[in-house]
Amino acid sequence: MPPPSHSQDPPVAEPAADEEPATNHNSDEQPAETPASPPLPPRHTAVTPGPRAARLQELYAQRLKRTMGKLAWENFAGCYPTVAKKAEGVLRQVQGQMVDKLGEKCEKEFENIMVTRQVVPKLNDLESLISDASRRRAESSSSSTADATPPTPPHLLPPDAILAAHLHPALVAHQSQLNARLQTTQSQNTLLYDEVRRQRAEIAALLDRLDAVVGDVRVANDALRPVADDLAAETREGLAAVEAAGAQKV
Repeated sequence: MPPPSHSQDPPVAEPAADEEPATNHNSDEQPAETPASPPLPPRHTAVTPGPRAARLQELYAQRLKRTMGKLAWENFAGCYPTVAKKAEGVLRQVQGQMVDKLGEKCEKEFENIMVTRQVVPKLNDLESLISDASRRRAESSSSSTADATPPTPPHLLPPDAILAAHLHPALVAHQSQLNARLQTTQSQNTLLYDEVRRQRAEIAALLDRLDAVVGDVRVANDALRPVADDLAAETREGLAAVEAAGAQKV
């Protein structure tokens, strides 16, 4: 029901004649600077999908169509039998809208994932790597086939080659053991060499100290040499006096 129309509009107050419009007294002031807006994100550029990316999109479309097929009218009506009998048209409309919206949402989400994860460029890079590897493998195999000489049959090999082939696994194992022992011995020799160098340095320091002591003794001998004879004579006299005193007591 439309709202009732008013026959008369409400009166509008008119401005008084003596009133003047408000003026901006701060007309000389500079306007406030607006903050700079952040730069827009780079626009996504479409990349042509390669064979693998196209196959992935095709498989997703097939699986999505097959999944949406599970929501057919027969399956949907079986879930709501009463509504299907009494309001079939409404239920068909709901079923169609549900299938369409769900399919659109799944497709949009898949496209967002493909763009966010950069699936198409990465699959294209993988495609180029595989093709490059296949090309190099084909070139190497063709060149090796052209240049390689046919192998010698085993029954035509000399005895030395056959014996070496049989002994090779055992020799390799022994060689690895010998290499390990050699490395251990080398590390021990390094430790012993450092110890010998330390002991030699200690012996040299002791010899230097002994030379200093010998020098001091020689200086003392040189200082005592002038009075050595007097000291010897006094010592002899003292000994003779002691012996004489002992003889008198006996």
